Amino acid sequence: MKYIPFTKSDPFVAVIRLQGAISNSARGLDNPSLAPVIEKAFSKGKPAAVALEINCPGGSPVQSSLIASRIRRLADEKKIPVFAFVEDVAASGGYWLACAADEIFIDACSLTGSIGVISSSFGAHEAIANYGIERRVHTAGKSKSLLDPFQPQKPADVKKLKGWLEDLHETFIGYVKSRRGTKLSDNPDLFTGEVFIGQKGIDEGLVDDIGHLAPVMKQRFGDNVKFKRYGARKSILSRFGARIVDDTISSIEDRAAFARFGL
Repeated sequence: MKYIPFTKSDPFVAVIRLQGAISNSARGLDNPSLAPVIEKAFSKGKPAAVALEINCPGGSPVQSSLIASRIRRLADEKKIPVFAFVEDVAASGGYWLACAADEIFIDACSLTGSIGVISSSFGAHEAIANYGIERRVHTAGKSKSLLDPFQPQKPADVKKLKGWLEDLHETFIGYVKSRRGTKLSDNPDLFTGEVFIGQKGIDEGLVDDIGHLAPVMKQRFGDNVKFKRYGARKSILSRFGARIVDDTISSIEDRAAFARFGL
């Protein structure tokens, strides 16, 4: 019937799956790989809405911002509503992505929040010294060798790093406030990196309601609504194991990111 002129076709919702950690290494969710997926979801046909299926523990703040900004730009340009549906977790950068939606729905057991910024590294200067290895670094410019894991930690470097993290944190907070507005509670722990489960996330204004994709979309657009799914495709070489090592590393990184939330 949809090919017959002047007949009305059933509405459809374009679904974009955002699964895994957000990475700047092309091994997880990133703007370059998601850009064509997002563009297609908003542009192919005339979707009644775009739904984001999110299961993401966070990651790169820049990639989070780029992905979310692309979603918002297209949503505003094409006047298409965006709904986010959180599965296990939308924390840190994952929550940043969720905030690109006009409404955020969760499962009763979903984890949301973690509005903070983290930097982790290691120190190996004592280990290499035990093996008689001498670290030699030569720079032009006093700030070119910050936070070198093979040298003793310097208080000035740590102070500078904390300044960067605080700047990123303020940007994150500003974005959440711009998207959630008066829905947010005045809980002093809201922006401390605290994670909220299920109904508590609703109470804090981080998310809107408990609900799952199909029933919520049918309630909004009718029982005949259809779903078209969009996701990044792997190359043929990747599918046949040419990137086994890279995929293994990606899997380990993903598990480590989810493990922070007991998942």
